[in-house]
Amino acid sequence: MPLATSTSKLSIATVAVVLLTGGTAIAQQPPAPDTENGRYALSPAADGFLRLDTRTGAVSTCTNSGNGWACYEVPDERAALDAEIGRLQADNDKLKAELAAREPTASGKTDEALPKSDSLKKAEPKTAEGDRKIEIPLPSDRDMDRAMSFIERAWRRLIEMANRVQRDNNGGKI
Repeated sequence: MPLATSTSKLSIATVAVVLLTGGTAIAQQPPAPDTENGRYALSPAADGFLRLDTRTGAVSTCTNSGNGWACYEVPDERAALDAEIGRLQADNDKLKAELAAREPTASGKTDEALPKSDSLKKAEPKTAEGDRKIEIPLPSDRDMDRAMSFIERAWRRLIEMANRVQRDNNGGKI
C-alpha cells in the first residue's frame, strides 16, 4: 500500500505544479516531430513500410538496409499518365492539322446544297387538320404478298429442319 499512496501523492504533486505555473511548463515544450502529429502515416509492407506524407500526398518506401532505415519516394504514376495524355493530344492535334491541310480526295463529294425536291426522300405522314393525328400509310397488296411469301418459306424450312432432326434421332426411320 505504501507504493500506491506514493504514486497518488506524486500525481497530485504534478497536477499542483502544473496548476501553480499556469500551464507554462506544457506550453514551453518543444514542438512534436512530424511523425507524432500525424503528418506521416505508416503502413507495413513486405520489405519494410510505406510512408504517406499527408501534407503533400507523396508515398515513400522505407526499408532497413544494413546501414539503417532509408526512405525512397515511389514514382508517381499519375504524372506519367498525364504526360502520356499530353503527348497523345499533341499527336492528335498534329494529325488533325495535316488532315485539314490535304485537298479533298473524294471525287463525288460536293459542297453544293441538295435540291429542294429529293426523289429518295420518303413522303411525310399526313396529319388530319382538326385532330392533328398522324396517319400511317398501310402496306400495299404487293408488300403483303411479299411478307406472306417470306413467312411461308421460313415456316417450310423450319418444318424440314424438324423432320431432319427427328430422322437423325430415330436412325433414319420416321
